[in-house]
Amino acid sequence: MTYFFETYGCQMNSAESASLSLVCKERGWKEAQRSEDADLVLINTCSVRLTAEKRAFGRIAHFAALKKKSKNFVFVIAGCMAQRLGAKLKEKYPAVDYIMGTSSRSVFPLILEAAENGTRAALDLDEKAVFLFSKSHHEEGQFQSFIPIMNGCNNFCSYCIVPYVRGREISRDPQAIAEEIRIIAGRGVREITLLGQNVNSYVWQDMDYSRLLKLVAMEIKETGIKRIRFLSANPKNFSSETINVMAENPVFCRHLHLPVQHGSNKILNAMNRGYTKERFLDLTKEIRSKIPEMTFSTDILAGFPSETEDDLEKTLELMEEVKFLYSYMYHFNPREGTKAFDLPDRVSDDVKKERLSKVIALQKKHTLKLLKSRIGSTDVVLIEGISRKNADELITRTEKDEMVAVPGSASMIGSFGKVTLSALKGNTFRAKEIIPI
Repeated sequence: MTYFFETYGCQMNSAESASLSLVCKERGWKEAQRSEDADLVLINTCSVRLTAEKRAFGRIAHFAALKKKSKNFVFVIAGCMAQRLGAKLKEKYPAVDYIMGTSSRSVFPLILEAAENGTRAALDLDEKAVFLFSKSHHEEGQFQSFIPIMNGCNNFCSYCIVPYVRGREISRDPQAIAEEIRIIAGRGVREITLLGQNVNSYVWQDMDYSRLLKLVAMEIKETGIKRIRFLSANPKNFSSETINVMAENPVFCRHLHLPVQHGSNKILNAMNRGYTKERFLDLTKEIRSKIPEMTFSTDILAGFPSETEDDLEKTLELMEEVKFLYSYMYHFNPREGTKAFDLPDRVSDDVKKERLSKVIALQKKHTLKLLKSRIGSTDVVLIEGISRKNADELITRTEKDEMVAVPGSASMIGSFGKVTLSALKGNTFRAKEIIPI
């Protein structure tokens, strides 16, 4: 039996697809290189942004049409869109065999068993099902691995669908996290990323996020894992204790993704973000005071309801002060089911796009300046793969989350090396040679 997955959205979806892939392989299934050759096709969907859902709808329609023609594969829709729309997806696309929300992954073995027997699984997809973490989320053969440590969100930011499709926050047993680290360390993993929708709100009994980071740092000692990242950290939950743990343990990469979303306190309050512009700036200053080499990336949302030109200016001022290495920038799209969907004082599409263009232009300026200032620096990089543009070049990544292209052999992939950043092409550094370490 063969399977084919398509995964959209965040790293959590990627980790969960990897865990479902392991379930398939444990039953003797093999991964198909093409969807046309698969006995089971699964689309792991995302609902965070409207564009993600539109893309998923396009792919669902494609496979539904394919199934009508061939009728020889099991079609499964999983993930946040499946959780949000549920049976409505089946009504719109009758060719879909199973809808599997974020809290229903435990039924996947039953789906596989039915596919093996040529029958249909009778599933009771209880909407109140409890989210369960998988034992491992490692993709076979990879040297980077995602490790979910918590799921869900209690914040209810007014524009965000995540709490409605992921449910309330639930943290993972730290011993299970440690066990997964031990497993993947033995499989050649060199870098791990701790995952959660609100990763630093982790709490298990008397263990908070800073204590968990200490545990993880201890766990990877004497292993081949040399780097730890985490996504996504909410600024309102970022404690001084967490900063201290990172400063004391160089195994934590010197790059943080801190989604600020906006620079106006009025808009931050309307978004229900739980912090002010001043709090965010104080946080970045505290981090840099203890870890001067730290770089930041962020999310910025333009055109939120009631946003004025003055509000936008406050966002640009914040960007000028922090100087993010890069940003994920987008304009407001109302998501049905969120509080912001019904907010008055909508900003027109033309104005939203115009304001977003100002944010993008400023970010490009900052990115270029920051990257140019790094030319001549020597850095340790993790070799991730072969360049798509040049088969004789390797693509590598610094701990600051910068890409470096350098001549080298494919045999070095998955190892660390030292490079000197000699030039910049686009947003990718060039190096003349790499020294294995």
